[in-house]
Amino acid sequence: MSSVRRQMLLTMLKFFDLSVMVASFLLAAVPALYQSGLSFSESFSMRIKVQNFVLFMALVIVWHIIFASFNFYESRRLLSRESDIVDTLNATSLCTLAVAAAAMLFHIRLVDVAFIVVLWGAGSTTIMLSRLALRYFLHSMRKRGHNLRHALVVGTNPRALQFVGRVESRPELGYRVIGFADEKWPGLKAIKESGKRLVCDLQGVAEFVRNTVVDEIVIALPLRSFYGRAAEIAVLCEEQGIVVRFLPRIFNLHKARSTAEELAGYPLLTLSTGPLDGWPVFVKRALDLVLSSAILLLLSPILLMTALLIKLTSPGPILFRQKRVGLNKRHFWICKFRTMVPDAEKQIAELEKLNEVSGPVFKIKNDPRLTPVGKFLRSTSIDELPQLFNVLKGDMSLVGPRPLPLRDCNGFEQDWHRRRFSVRPGITCLWQVNGRSSIPFEKWMELDMQYIDEWSLWLDFKILAGTIPAVLRGSGAA
Repeated sequence: MSSVRRQMLLTMLKFFDLSVMVASFLLAAVPALYQSGLSFSESFSMRIKVQNFVLFMALVIVWHIIFASFNFYESRRLLSRESDIVDTLNATSLCTLAVAAAAMLFHIRLVDVAFIVVLWGAGSTTIMLSRLALRYFLHSMRKRGHNLRHALVVGTNPRALQFVGRVESRPELGYRVIGFADEKWPGLKAIKESGKRLVCDLQGVAEFVRNTVVDEIVIALPLRSFYGRAAEIAVLCEEQGIVVRFLPRIFNLHKARSTAEELAGYPLLTLSTGPLDGWPVFVKRALDLVLSSAILLLLSPILLMTALLIKLTSPGPILFRQKRVGLNKRHFWICKFRTMVPDAEKQIAELEKLNEVSGPVFKIKNDPRLTPVGKFLRSTSIDELPQLFNVLKGDMSLVGPRPLPLRDCNGFEQDWHRRRFSVRPGITCLWQVNGRSSIPFEKWMELDMQYIDEWSLWLDFKILAGTIPAVLRGSGAA
């Protein structure tokens, strides 16, 4: 796509987004106008205050800035459909929050709950459908040979061949591999059957790109062996304005995800197995704060009754505090309602032979240290409720791998067990809704790793929804 056509498309896209915003505002105003008893003709005949007009224009600018921050007006060729949907929902949610904040700050009576709901629903739905329609249009154009990016692949190793095969199996991405650059063709059958030409050697890359249409260069060389040559090609691409991408195999990693970042002006390649900072992580923390506060407020009578019951039936403190291992192995004090006798921790050594769980974890189904009230609190999981204060403090999340005592963590024999420390621990987790304490330790760890690798806000919602029936059944509670 030429730069002129691309600029025209972006201008049309921005104009469409502006039109959607205005239309969503008008649609959201319908409930308020209906309640006021004014007709549409009467409403449009009303004078618009200068303050409201200035405020509306400011919101238009904020809307545009938020959408631009999500790269809606940049190439999204390499992003998935799911990314488009999630980014649209996040962007429209932030825009709606900006409107709500402005309404509270400037006391705009027109903006009520119904206005906010309609604005978000109409805006997010329309923008999402338009982005999906644009995505379908561009995909169909690329499959017909338009809007293509011409790429030169530097390197002919098996990883480079696999990359080319994967790219060409997805024509909707719009990449045309024009050939390979390398010292010579290795005698591999896969290379001979690739259908691609060896267009030049490594020294001839500069001359080739000077006289050929090349939009991008993908460097698939082993960097440890060809660092100097790869650096020369990167400088060449920078000088000529050609996009350069690296297909690295620096380390033999299987779980880590890579992201390009900048720190203090220095470019960094970040490898991480846990969720990185971003809007989903921000939303997760916001939900932790909102839901924890709401649950504490809603269940405050139960909390008070439980505290009183513990105090009247058993000597010792109401709360049980124990040092646990949290995010990145930071220690914190977990809070639970006390369910055992005051000297329960001192009796662990004597009861070690009764441990019913494999691995380093210590659990006994019919623990003799439990008080009568403690048994009831354990079976109903009421003893876990004070951990909501840990969530508010930031030591824990509502959903995440359960925090373990120092004793249990010191008994880990496999390094991959410690990957659970890469995320914030939680009150409930994947294994809590899959058997709770009745599952073996290794399965427990595997489910924790599955949660970390597959984490999403939707997965958190599913775990929270599954926790309620698991608690009501009392399955595996210990």
